[in-house]
Amino acid sequence: MRTPELTAGRAVKRASHPLTWVPTGYFTMALGYIMLTSVTAIMFKNMGMDNGRAAFYSSMLILAYTIKPVFAPIVEMYRTKKFFVLCAQVLIALGFAGAALAMELPVHMTIVLVTLLALMSFIGATQDIASDGVYVTSLDTRTQSLYCGVQSLSWNIGPIVASGFLVYLSGRLHTEVFHHDPKSFGPEWLDAWRVIFFIVAAITLLMALWHARVMPDGARAENTPTSLSGAGSILWESFVTFFQKRDVWKMIAFAFLFRVSIGLLEKIGPFFMVDAPAKGGLGMSNEQLGIVYGTYGLVAVLVGSLLGGWFVARRGLKRTLFVLCCAVNIPNVAFLVMAVLLPTSTLAIASGVVIEKFFYGFGSVGYMIYLMQQLAPGKYATTHYAFGTGLMGLCMMLTGTVSGVLQEMMGYVSYFVFVMVATIPSFLATWFAPFNHREDEDTGADAGRILEDPTHETSTHRAA
Repeated sequence: MRTPELTAGRAVKRASHPLTWVPTGYFTMALGYIMLTSVTAIMFKNMGMDNGRAAFYSSMLILAYTIKPVFAPIVEMYRTKKFFVLCAQVLIALGFAGAALAMELPVHMTIVLVTLLALMSFIGATQDIASDGVYVTSLDTRTQSLYCGVQSLSWNIGPIVASGFLVYLSGRLHTEVFHHDPKSFGPEWLDAWRVIFFIVAAITLLMALWHARVMPDGARAENTPTSLSGAGSILWESFVTFFQKRDVWKMIAFAFLFRVSIGLLEKIGPFFMVDAPAKGGLGMSNEQLGIVYGTYGLVAVLVGSLLGGWFVARRGLKRTLFVLCCAVNIPNVAFLVMAVLLPTSTLAIASGVVIEKFFYGFGSVGYMIYLMQQLAPGKYATTHYAFGTGLMGLCMMLTGTVSGVLQEMMGYVSYFVFVMVATIPSFLATWFAPFNHREDEDTGADAGRILEDPTHETSTHRAA
């Protein structure tokens, strides 16, 4: 006969199985991140903002995710990691619902952008820290490796839902439910986006309720600081030792410059798709954008990433890094070709997007592996890896903030020519990128430290 204690123990064990919370946890992280840092740019564009302001505002929302290694140790010091995950998800849900309600107000832009969205980005970054912490402290090394693919796939479903399905749905709501003109941008788009924000709020709240039931608490890492002064000392020492690395400035140049062209295209690509032909755009609807850019394009990124990882594993990073840089940058010419030809065929547009996104996914794998194998190794491997991903985020934020203004000054054709020219520093930084560690030297140990340290940015899957 089963005792109540045994039955309860088995129920807890079943409830804490990684498949009950890893997929939903990383999907929820991605949904909030993509909505805040990418989909908001499309919303601002729909509402009638010029490209300069739309790109600037949405890019600034990346700031919290860029600097999160700085406040990650503080999150680790209090309560449980699960507590922070649940609090963050509830607050994000309330934030999206509040933003939807604030759109009714005459000063909705100030409230939504400056107050709610900016605050939500910091809450979202906190969710990332805590969720990553639950993953790396609740699962042993073998289980982490076993579910790494599930983790990455689940995160990448978030962009497909946000940039694909929800952008598509916004267009359908705008035209078929609220009966507005799909070709005109202005305040009437708020009706559709209000519904989208309520949907995201509902999904996030449901995920919080689910995680309250099934997510483990997470454990404290051995080197978690116990005071603010301790956290500051560790962060300062890791900062100093980072700049003592051999050829550190060459590695910094690589970490910052490798994705310059991607940062210049991230916001302008969707704007180009939806802008009217009279403005040099392709005149696509939100429905078409969601299918082509947010679905086909993202699937191409995933396939490219898988093949890129296989390619690096077969031939080694040192032999392939420059090839991977070519894969990231040269196919950007697809946007220039489309800007010159202005194709009207959805198939032709989708083909150009898929080509560019596939090779972007293929080449970006090498970037993250380089940070792990060459930039991160050492006493503070995890924090130094986080510095590298922070440089990546800084590049994306800075290039994103200026991209809209530059495009408006140049027009789409000249801007895409400029993007191709801007790839030159990426090629130079890659060519001179140092390899001071053998590719099989200490990789396993450093990867282990990256997974165990509380300041770790585990989100290699967020590279795409």
